[in-house]
Amino acid sequence: MADEAKKEAAPAAAPQAAQPSAKVAQILDLVGSLTMLEAAELVKAFEAKFGVSAAPIAVAAGPAGAAAGAAAAPAEAEPAKTSFDVILTEAGANKIQVIKAVRVYNNTLGLKEAKDLVDSAPKPIKQGVPKEEAEKIKKELEAAGAKVEIK
Repeated sequence: MADEAKKEAAPAAAPQAAQPSAKVAQILDLVGSLTMLEAAELVKAFEAKFGVSAAPIAVAAGPAGAAAGAAAAPAEAEPAKTSFDVILTEAGANKIQVIKAVRVYNNTLGLKEAKDLVDSAPKPIKQGVPKEEAEKIKKELEAAGAKVEIK
């Protein structure tokens, strides 16, 4: 029974793809005449009204596609990044100074929690901070003897 419905639906879909109805043709003409700003506004309105997303879906690709995608992704993602994570990768020789510096930038940690965090490196110290603040934290922790990364 489901096969019959599929057979009936398939022929009906084929003519629509070849020759759109007058109403669909009129809508296509209207959409074609929109400016880029109006088209973007239309997309946002569709997303809001129908609860859909116009974002492209990630599709697994073969090795050739993966190499091209991997090269393009960092170039696109880098300029858009506005928040950074400060990661303690190694405490270094002066662990006490590093623990003190960690507590300065993560004031929710007690002495024991800060020590545990430093001992279990690599761990994030601060997450979602602006680049300037991340650089400042990195500089202070490195001055205390730690090795730090910003991601």
